[in-house]
Amino acid sequence: MTRTEYPWLLPSAMAGAADPDSARRRGGRRARRTVRDWVVDLVVFFFAVFVGMLALDSAEQAGNSEPLIMADLLVGVAACCALWVRRRWPLGLAVCLVLVEVVAPTAVGATLVALFSLAIHRPFKPVGYVLVLALAGMAAQAYVRPDPTISHLFAVILGALLTLLAFAWGMLVRSRRQLVLALRERAVRAENEAALRAEQAQRLAREAIAREMHDVLAHRLTLLSVHAGALEFRPDAPPPEVARAAGVIRDSAHEALQDLRMIIGVLRAPGDDGERPQPTLATLDALIAESREAGMEVTLDSGVHEPDAVPSTIGRTAYRIAQEGLTNARKHAPGTGTTVLVSGGPGDGLTVEVRNEAPRGPVPHVPGSGQGLIGLTERATLAGGRFEHGATRDGGFAVKAWLPWSP
Repeated sequence: MTRTEYPWLLPSAMAGAADPDSARRRGGRRARRTVRDWVVDLVVFFFAVFVGMLALDSAEQAGNSEPLIMADLLVGVAACCALWVRRRWPLGLAVCLVLVEVVAPTAVGATLVALFSLAIHRPFKPVGYVLVLALAGMAAQAYVRPDPTISHLFAVILGALLTLLAFAWGMLVRSRRQLVLALRERAVRAENEAALRAEQAQRLAREAIAREMHDVLAHRLTLLSVHAGALEFRPDAPPPEVARAAGVIRDSAHEALQDLRMIIGVLRAPGDDGERPQPTLATLDALIAESREAGMEVTLDSGVHEPDAVPSTIGRTAYRIAQEGLTNARKHAPGTGTTVLVSGGPGDGLTVEVRNEAPRGPVPHVPGSGQGLIGLTERATLAGGRFEHGATRDGGFAVKAWLPWSP
């Protein structure tokens, strides 16, 4: 999250926005003054005192009575001290000081500071009303407590200029603070959106890895499970059959390790598909041959005469669908005939169907999560196609997918 390195250099209002954790700890309480606030408060306090002393000296030169001068002094001190609450009650303080400075010139400095703070902390509408009141108060003061060293017109013009300068400076500071806060909010929003995008990318990557691992390893591990189960239930099988089953187990384990090594290689090197080429429709014959060597009765009926012409993405999806269909047939209907149908062409799309016959007897339970069919549905959808699966009329099972094939 974006944070300010030195929050003590910011106004308390902006420091609270820069540190959300601190704001949550405070609850609804006001932010404490920062070091910068204390420095600014001391500067404006001494500025108001200085202007008040100049006004008091002018009152003495004008020949005012001693009680009036003492009253000016007390009012000026109170006005300067009141500046320490200008952030908490900017509107009320500004209105009070505008009314007071009409009869007490020593409050002029404090009034200018209060008007400056009001322009910073409040929107323009209430500030505009107080501005009109302040201009009228400055004009009235030139006649109620005139300065004998300058003319009435010059006093009115000077008071109006100082008032407008304080308001303009305050509005400028307010606009700059709002700009900084808007930029900080935009930066925080950008960071949050980037974090969400990264999280979504990680989630999609995990789903793709899980789907790829299931599609790649389920086929191999099913061969291992089937042949290991055969050796377990037929310990008295002839040596040639035992050797054949052991060879299939060895080859399947080797292939599973190669596939797993390929996936790990992809994880270690993003953007690299690994040293081993990805399967396509052209490698479907090798998959069928491997299943036949494992003892399956598989028939391939392919109407695609040039499988190399099929786009790699579509071909890989078709290969995975056929692989998952053969895996399911081997697990849930062992010993039955399975047919793989491939047809289509450019512009018509590619259709892949795996159909197996009904089981010929009780089938031992093989654990499965059903994620394979879900993954195939996602694969077909991502490729722009559709996927169907379900039981056939003769008690078998079929999976069928249509994938787009651009001309």
